[in-house]
This record gives sequence, structure tokens and C-alpha cells, in this order.
Amino acid sequence: MSELIELIKQLRERTGAGMMDCKKALLANNNDVEASITWLREKGIAKQAKKASTRIAAEGVASLMIDGNRAAVVEVNSETDFVANSDPFRALVKEVNEIVLKNNPKTLEEAKACKNEKGQSIADLFVDATVKMGEKMDFRRFVIVDKTDDEIFGHYIHMKGKIATLIVLKGGNEDVAHSITLNVCSNNPAYVNESDIPADVIAKETEVQKAASMEDPSFAKKQAKIQEKIIEGRVNKVLFESVLVDEPLILDESKTVGQLLKESNASLVKIVRYEVGEGIEKRHDDFAAEVAAQANAGK
Repeated sequence: MSELIELIKQLRERTGAGMMDCKKALLANNNDVEASITWLREKGIAKQAKKASTRIAAEGVASLMIDGNRAAVVEVNSETDFVANSDPFRALVKEVNEIVLKNNPKTLEEAKACKNEKGQSIADLFVDATVKMGEKMDFRRFVIVDKTDDEIFGHYIHMKGKIATLIVLKGGNEDVAHSITLNVCSNNPAYVNESDIPADVIAKETEVQKAASMEDPSFAKKQAKIQEKIIEGRVNKVLFESVLVDEPLILDESKTVGQLLKESNASLVKIVRYEVGEGIEKRHDDFAAEVAAQANAGK
């Protein structure tokens, strides 16, 4: 009996599973710890697959790591903030980031197959973490960024991983890189330069502004050339607000990002901004309806 208790303790430490689950696993596998770990993982997979259609992992952590001239940014998701802020989850994110940075995979599928020093793949780590933490988790995305010796990384983690921002700057210095990184993080610009705005986006906004202008009786009385200038100005005002170089600096609003780049003889090579859960449609439960349903079920 003492041997079984010791095995249960060992299995709990390695998987984080409950005591009764560990006991069941050991009894089902003739007290073989490794086989029991596999058994628990398989049970976790089955349970996860069953609930996957109704569970959404839109919380989590965005992380980044830098090693010399290479950086890796990752987003790992959980169902709740409670788990996202837990030490085991953050340890998982850190390990995933380390594995990605070390192995330099090209695709998400390839990344999930990369292994740590113990021979566990990222996919395996997620299965184990699901068993341990009891939530759906997802390694959503990653990007690996390389720079040259004469380029600089700017990096910033906002709110303990709600947003991870990385830029590559050619010229300038670390202070300039940091200042611009804060702008990217805070304002989430759609474009770096005005020339990056696609022609179809400009055309669409022009049509919107034309239609809006025609609602103004005084606009129709103006000459055609003046109308064109007004519309062009309104289009530029809307679109240039989403251009990084036209933004006032967060740390010094007396100048724009573009002015800082020019006076520092610097140029932006790349920007990366990961915000946790962006683009994921979060589940919104009707709490009142849920309470009513449970009350009616009890009648």
C-alpha cells in the first residue's frame, strides 16, 4: 500500500492530476508510472475533444524572447484570466517561447512538433498542461524575426503579456527604438508610412467622404476643385491617423514618430504587435438566462 501511495504522489507531481485520477491510472496500468502518464494524457485529450466545440480560449499571454540577432514572439491562449495569470501557465508560455526561439520553425505545425530537452514536443506540453490545469489551451501563433548587426530590436510587454510588441530599427539607438515601440504598442497603427496605404483603401474612403460631404448643403455650392481638396483633406485625416510615422510620440508629443526617425537618421525595418485574443470572437454567456434555466430545472 505504501508503494502505491508513493507512486500516486510521484504521478501527481509529474502531471498535476487529482489523487483519485492518479490512483485510477496506476490501477489501470499495473502501477507503471510512464504508462499512467500516457493514460491520463489520453483521457485529457478525449475530454478536451468532447468540449472543444463549446469552449473558447481567448485569454492568455503574448510573450517575446531575444537571443542575439533573433527574436521570437508567441501567443498562447487559455479560457480564463485566472489560468493565464497562474505560474504553471506562464511557465508553459516561457517554455514554448524558448523552444520556438531555439528551433526556428517555419510553420505552426512544425513548431508544435519541436521538442524540449526532455524530448517532449510543444504538442505534448499542451496535452499535459490541459490535464493539469483543466482548461482548453491553444498555441495560436508565433513569428521569428532576424536582424543584422547594425540593426536594433525595440521590445515592450504591456500588462504582463496582454500585448507584446517588437520592432527592428536600422540606425538610431535603443532609446529611439523604445520610444517607437511604445507608439506601436499603444496605438496599433495599420501602416508604417503613408505610401503603405493600398489604393483600394484610399478609393473606398474617398467614396465615403464624397457621400458624407454631399449631405452638407454648403459643400455643393463650392467649386469642383475646392470640393476635391476638401475631400482629399478629409480622406487624409482619417487614413493618416492609422499611419505610424504621422503619430505624435507617446513620450514627447511635440514631435511625430516620423520626425524622430528623421533626426535620428533611422528607418523602420519591421514591426510586430501581438494582442491577446485579437480577432477571436469571445463567448458571451447570458448569466440571467443561465440562472433562470437552472432554477426551472430544479422545479
